[in-house]
Amino acid sequence: MRKGIKEEETNLEQTELEKPVKKDWSALEKYQKIGIVLLLVVISGSIGWFWEFALQEFEGGFQHLYLNGGNILPWMNIYAYGALLILAICYRFRKSPRKVFLSGAIVTGTLELISGWLVYTIGNGTRYWDYNVKWYGWGTLGGFICPASVIAFGLGAVLITYCLMPWFIKIATRMSRKAFLTLSITLFSVIMVDDITNLTLKTIGLPYAQDFYKSLGWIFL
Repeated sequence: MRKGIKEEETNLEQTELEKPVKKDWSALEKYQKIGIVLLLVVISGSIGWFWEFALQEFEGGFQHLYLNGGNILPWMNIYAYGALLILAICYRFRKSPRKVFLSGAIVTGTLELISGWLVYTIGNGTRYWDYNVKWYGWGTLGGFICPASVIAFGLGAVLITYCLMPWFIKIATRMSRKAFLTLSITLFSVIMVDDITNLTLKTIGLPYAQDFYKSLGWIFL
């Protein structure tokens, strides 16, 4: 009887050891955290690009998208910056979806407001977006921010916290160190080369991404 109980306990222990351990951010190794940050920059910037594409397409064309972006590849830097802020500030509240939403809305809304105001001020009236002319832009503050955009960004914080981050952690813990770093660094490098190249070309007055999309008839400026 005692032998049978011991065998059963041993089998239970082996079963527990065989179960995949769900790791949280704090339990990850340094290289895993770095790789996840790189993937977050790539994926969040791409999601932002498609989000902007959908909005512009529904509102009558692709006219102003590349005033907000500027890359050949589908990626927009301001969304990547927002995602990094969400990871740094909002992710700690992941046990409370309400706190994630509220803090995400405040953090990203502040980023949008400051970014829009700085571009407008430094650029002598240049606007990359203007909620004054949007059908959903009620309650706007100077055209730089509106309640609808703040709500959307708050939901974005929820998406990052409860969908993207668990997915990234799963990838990081299941892949080998070499494979995971190769994947994350490669994707990040491709995006950065595209971003820096287009910024350089625009600065020195040579054709860049916006000119390419104009040639496709996607931008009519």
